[in-house]
Amino acid sequence: MNIYTMGFTQKNAEQFFGIIRENEIEMLIDVRLNNQSQLAGFTKGKDIVYFLKELCNCNYDHNIAYAPTKEILQQYKKNNISWEEYEKRYNNLIKSREIESSFKSKYSQYTRVLLLCSEATPEHCHRRLLAEYLQKELGCSIIHV
Repeated sequence: MNIYTMGFTQKNAEQFFGIIRENEIEMLIDVRLNNQSQLAGFTKGKDIVYFLKELCNCNYDHNIAYAPTKEILQQYKKNNISWEEYEKRYNNLIKSREIESSFKSKYSQYTRVLLLCSEATPEHCHRRLLAEYLQKELGCSIIHV
């Protein structure tokens, strides 16, 4: 399985859906804690489900089991913890949730899965950490788009 990662910030709808189409993404997993963000209206709730199906023939799942807790996220955003501490806490969280088994059972029929979050680049985003964890546990390939 190839796991793609993408953030929607700094992308318009044409760029966003174009990347999904060009990479033939079959399943987009929204790993945001809240999928009602107004940062980009085309990625909000039911809108993204419609656009993905109509424009890209892509399935959608909002799965908060892969998101950080509100507490971890807020502590990082408020600079109460460093990125290194955030990484440690998030990695411990997904390990404790045993997300590899749920990921495998829910998405193993797909060969091209995209992890979606808002951050423009993967360096300081939990989607990268999640992809790396899945790569280690399931042998997936990672492609940041």
